[in-house]
Amino acid sequence: MEGTSLTMFLQQIINGLSLGSIYALIALGYTMVYGIVRLINFAHGDVYMVGAYLGFFAAGWFGPRFIPVLLVSMAGAALLGVIIERAAYKPLRMAPRIAALTTAIGVSLLLENGTRFVIGPNPKGFPDLIERQTYNLGSLEISNVDILVLLVSLGLMVLLQFIVYRTRIGKSMRAVSFDKDAARLMGIDVDRVISVTFAIGSALAAAAGVLVGIAYPRIDPYMGIMPGLKAFVAAVLGGIGIIPGAVLGGILMGEAEVLSVQFFPSTFKNATAFVILILVLLLRPSGLLGRQQSEKV
Repeated sequence: MEGTSLTMFLQQIINGLSLGSIYALIALGYTMVYGIVRLINFAHGDVYMVGAYLGFFAAGWFGPRFIPVLLVSMAGAALLGVIIERAAYKPLRMAPRIAALTTAIGVSLLLENGTRFVIGPNPKGFPDLIERQTYNLGSLEISNVDILVLLVSLGLMVLLQFIVYRTRIGKSMRAVSFDKDAARLMGIDVDRVISVTFAIGSALAAAAGVLVGIAYPRIDPYMGIMPGLKAFVAAVLGGIGIIPGAVLGGILMGEAEVLSVQFFPSTFKNATAFVILILVLLLRPSGLLGRQQSEKV
């Protein structure tokens, strides 16, 4: 009996890693944008939804080929992220933060209901981009879909770290995050850096949308609401504005959500994120990897 319980626990850990890596990809977009422009982009979860739909249509063009579908989805979402930033957020850059926050909610509603109007409200089955297989590791089972989700998520996170710490645009992003005015005086095109940040964050969200479409083959116009909120909580948990914190928060969020089903009714699963958010705000508002900072007002 104890062996069976241990096996179930380890199986849930594997499932939590897969789910948490998806939350981490979405959370990276939140934390990058906040780190650069101090904006909580609540439309980010709907960019993830649009990315899933882009993958759906790309599969119709290219057939069940994972790499082309993923690249088209990421490129389309990156373009969407730039358009959103230039059209909705850039004009409000000097406005009070509440104006940008309200605009973000408006953009979110526009993406949700615009997708519903154009494509329709009914869920769609996501195409099988890979042939599903299951592997046995002793008494544990792991599917090739879980392996794909983990490998792609890890690869994109490593690529992001390379971009941020080993490229010129990454240096510019870090400079703008530290002090926009000083970066501008040093000749850095701040507007371009902000647009690139939105593009990268949106591309990562689209990758998460395609991976979710493969793992849970059902997409709909409102699929980004709960994952977007949970990814935001993951970013806060790890430390909003800190890239490693978003990854850590995403993994912990996935594990907490999966393991909560073992101790509470399944209907409590979505509440886990908000319980975590309340605890973080009460006990460590700056997040696990964040530092308390004073802010000039």
